[in-house]
Amino acid sequence: MVSYVSDGDTLWVRPADGGAPRKVRVHGIDAPELCQAHGAEARSALQRELLGLAVRVQPLRHDDYGRLLARLWHADEDVAARMVRTGHAWSYRYRNSPGPYAEEEREARAARRGLFADAGAQRPYAFRRAHGPCG
Repeated sequence: MVSYVSDGDTLWVRPADGGAPRKVRVHGIDAPELCQAHGAEARSALQRELLGLAVRVQPLRHDDYGRLLARLWHADEDVAARMVRTGHAWSYRYRNSPGPYAEEEREARAARRGLFADAGAQRPYAFRRAHGPCG
């Protein structure tokens, strides 16, 4: 069950068998930082969709910050795909790859959904490079 949402791509999940919640980074997406444009909206979207609900977690690996990277599903829907399709996150790009949710991003851009309605929306890494980290 999702017990807390940190931002648009990080949340805390309590295991079904009990125990302490675990911090999970949603694999394959990059949501705006909380202090940048669209950051609060991305977190709110993830909260509305998942807070207090059961999710299926497919662990993949741990990132450089020790967070569990995982694919998540709620009601058989890929959470990351939904976040990109609704315009609350970008498909995570790595080198020359458009990322796993490139098609959902193209669809959201074409429909000008969420952050894609803002021609000046910056990817989080560009925002951090220009402004430093939040907080």
